[in-house]
Amino acid sequence: MSREQLVELARRTISHARAGTVPQAEAVLEVPATNYFDPGRWRLEMDRIFKRVPLTLGFSGELSEPGDYRAVDVAGVPVLMVRGTDGVARLFVNTCSHRGAQIMEAGTGNTRRFTCPYHAWSYDPEGALVGILDRDEFGEIDTSCHGLTELPCEERAGLIFGGLTPGAELHLDDFLCGYESMLDTLGLADCNVVGRQSVEGPNWKVAYDGYLDFYHLPILHKDTFGPDYSNKAIYDAWGPHQRVTSPDHRILAWADSPEDEWSMRRINSGVWTIFPHISIARFDVDGGPIFMLSQLFPGADPDTSVTTQHFLAPFEPTDEQQQGIEKQMDFLLHVVRDEDYYTGRRIQAALKTGAKSHVMFGRNEAGGQRFHGFVDSLVAAEDDAAYRAVLARSEAVFQP
Repeated sequence: MSREQLVELARRTISHARAGTVPQAEAVLEVPATNYFDPGRWRLEMDRIFKRVPLTLGFSGELSEPGDYRAVDVAGVPVLMVRGTDGVARLFVNTCSHRGAQIMEAGTGNTRRFTCPYHAWSYDPEGALVGILDRDEFGEIDTSCHGLTELPCEERAGLIFGGLTPGAELHLDDFLCGYESMLDTLGLADCNVVGRQSVEGPNWKVAYDGYLDFYHLPILHKDTFGPDYSNKAIYDAWGPHQRVTSPDHRILAWADSPEDEWSMRRINSGVWTIFPHISIARFDVDGGPIFMLSQLFPGADPDTSVTTQHFLAPFEPTDEQQQGIEKQMDFLLHVVRDEDYYTGRRIQAALKTGAKSHVMFGRNEAGGQRFHGFVDSLVAAEDDAAYRAVLARSEAVFQP
């Protein structure tokens, strides 16, 4: 079914490429400029989006063995991801039950025990409290009630989805709208993490707007890769999640070959986004394809964000191939830091002057329109029932 859908979408894109057209939204959308910097609005986005919806927090490939872990800060919440001895991936708040110290420093590793650096209380990979320093002197407590605080977690298509609110339900099926079958065609479950780097950026929505925007490619990136790309985009949506492709010469290069010869790499090309903070793009290096999964989180205030670029490969690179990967990493860091986010920070400063009351998303920018529509809907959802109602309306929608 996934291949059939991708072939159908490829036919549609080929048709637009030959006609020189793109699907368009019904009208130009205006978004209040204050949405990008108002502190009250930003706090609602933190509470009603980042602390409520499933987030893409990790990858199956980085937790391949029992005891593999990664500690990371996610929108101000210290999170510990770990593969248990039973093979199940779990998420915990990275805090000791004794006095709240963060147990693990940010980073990755493998261990049979997580030991708190403050008083040496220890926990197993399933989160159970298994060691108390000088236990006889500490006093009697029920250790079964004082394990690590678990966060909701599910694993799909080689990705680890989780929530930041203990005890909350993920509602992941409703959230994904069948999108996991599309993501599964990328083969991320068979990939290794071969590089990782971070870059600071502007307001999270200013930053994320760019991942959905092909309109700027030949202009802003004129000195890097822009001249090779069209500014036209076609958006396919599964609820709030979107894939962006371009009806340009790349697809026409193989459009006349028999459909049964269309490789999966061709028909699942494009930029794949996972609402509200993930972009996945594929690049070719010596040895095969690699994926750059950009994981964007808001910073400590409305004006900042942090994006981690994770590089995944479906092969174990040799030293020479790793050098090629790192060269590509340097290039992509330059593009995002010195072109996209440099411009984004200047946008943020200009919007805060009040010179413009709104920003615009044209009929050719349907992806940005859909993104901001979901952001607005979730911010307006005051309780769980309203949130579930938003998800219930998020059926798979395809552009004509």
